[in-house]
Amino acid sequence: MASRTRRPSVAPMPMIDVYATEGTFPDVKKLAQDLATAVMTIEQVPPIAMFRKNTAAFVHTLPADSISNVDGDSDYVRVQVLTNAGALDREKQLAVVAELTRIVAEAGGDAQRTWVLLTEAPEGGWGLWGHAHTNAELVAAARAELAKG
Repeated sequence: MASRTRRPSVAPMPMIDVYATEGTFPDVKKLAQDLATAVMTIEQVPPIAMFRKNTAAFVHTLPADSISNVDGDSDYVRVQVLTNAGALDREKQLAVVAELTRIVAEAGGDAQRTWVLLTEAPEGGWGLWGHAHTNAELVAAARAELAKG
């Protein structure tokens, strides 16, 4: 999917946060890289440095007693994907949830106990390089990098 080079109309660079209990994932670094790669691939953005360097996953490990449902179970995984407004259409939303759930389960989690939350930063609320960017500014920056080629 990501092999296509196209001019971005929305410049997505998601931040992915994963919350799970300690020991859930034997290879945290691989999980983080796999999640970031999956979202960038689904978004179908060009593989320019702006997107590669700013699409990232953060894995937060927590003590087992810091997560609980009503019954006391603590084996959940919460994945939150933050994008700029409008970055994921419905097809991409479905694909991101399915693929990230698959990756988490393969890495050691449980697909039935994995929650994927899609969140959008408001227009002008995407801070990068010390500036709160609008979508238009992000698109312009991506197009400028593509033009350097």
